[in-house]
Amino acid sequence: MSVELRAVTESEFPDWLRALRTGFLNEPVVPDALVADRLPHVDLGRTLAAVDGGRVVATFRSFRQEVSAVGGGGLTADAITQVTVAPTHRRRGLLSRLMSMDLAAARERGDAIATLIAAEYPIYGRYGFGPASSSTEWRVDLRRAGLDPRRTGRPEDGGRVDLSDKAEVLRIGPGLHRRLAGLRAGVTDRSARDWSVGTGGGQRLEPWTEPYYAVYRSASGEPEGYVAYRCDDKWGDAKQPECTLSVRDLIAVTPAAEHALWRFVCSVDWVTFVRTGYRAPDDPLPLLLPDPRAATTVSHTDMMWLRILDVARVLEERTYPVTDGLVLDVRDGDGYAAGRHRLDASPKGASCVPTTASADLVLDVADLSRLVLGDESAVRLALLGRIEEAVPGAAARADLLFRTPLRPFSPDVF
Repeated sequence: MSVELRAVTESEFPDWLRALRTGFLNEPVVPDALVADRLPHVDLGRTLAAVDGGRVVATFRSFRQEVSAVGGGGLTADAITQVTVAPTHRRRGLLSRLMSMDLAAARERGDAIATLIAAEYPIYGRYGFGPASSSTEWRVDLRRAGLDPRRTGRPEDGGRVDLSDKAEVLRIGPGLHRRLAGLRAGVTDRSARDWSVGTGGGQRLEPWTEPYYAVYRSASGEPEGYVAYRCDDKWGDAKQPECTLSVRDLIAVTPAAEHALWRFVCSVDWVTFVRTGYRAPDDPLPLLLPDPRAATTVSHTDMMWLRILDVARVLEERTYPVTDGLVLDVRDGDGYAAGRHRLDASPKGASCVPTTASADLVLDVADLSRLVLGDESAVRLALLGRIEEAVPGAAARADLLFRTPLRPFSPDVF
């Protein structure tokens, strides 16, 4: 019997969830309450499956997303998630066919980009995706950090940090998150559902542990950041505390807020170690410590992958620090971004139009996708042979245009 690829129906959604959990090696149990909780929040038209003999053997879902561009603008994205193929149906091209269906629909809708978080690195480059942001997690050993043992965590700028609760975070958090998106490229929007689930709402198969919340307010009383964190309860010999504080979410929209919140979590009694969760690779935390070596890197990895669908919209939406023009010859096997494009950019704005002029750079859409948020170097890609410099020095000029003072930050897994 041939495998059928299509959107699932409401009656098939429980089987789709079961196949999803199987693909991610979770227990293949789907309670009715879980189905009832999830179903209202998915677009069944964008919930795709491969069906073989009435059984779902591959899953693929997408949803609408906004991604912050360099300079604070926004790009409408086709966010891809929950991609699995059953172990009985691997290497049959099911993912390729589902991806083709989804990207064609995204282009038809007018989405500028597609995004995803890659569980496995080697898979998605062949579909035109490139890693556009990175994340780093640190573990801070407070015994080595050199902090004053008399520290209180109280800000020294006239502001204050107060313990709070999820009700206040749900009230102030969305506004702070939107402000963060105006400051950093790569931030993905959070829906009301995201905020609910992130604070314990919705049905879960795993138990929920309520975190602590703390809010930073400036001297004028304006909330400028918050942190959500949990602590374990571990004690060593001779009744010495060895507790670990794990940051679940930290959003700060001013340097004062960021510094104050990190100093706060590093001052909690009984805490010996702080796990930062996923942060931008240029997060200030290590350098806030008298001894930055106390912050050891637990993980540094690619985070959000991006695939350009509309070159002109993507390049015109972002800002540029210098004035220059480049002709980009973009290769795209699926055709969405293929062609020769002339980018004329300056701090006042940018235009990107088709051209027949000679190329300055020749590159695959996956590599242009790596560059657009400012996290990758065109010079490095040229040294690797991934970009062809048709005009000597063009990669260095591209870096002056595309690189950003702050690296993109994608705090959410989706």
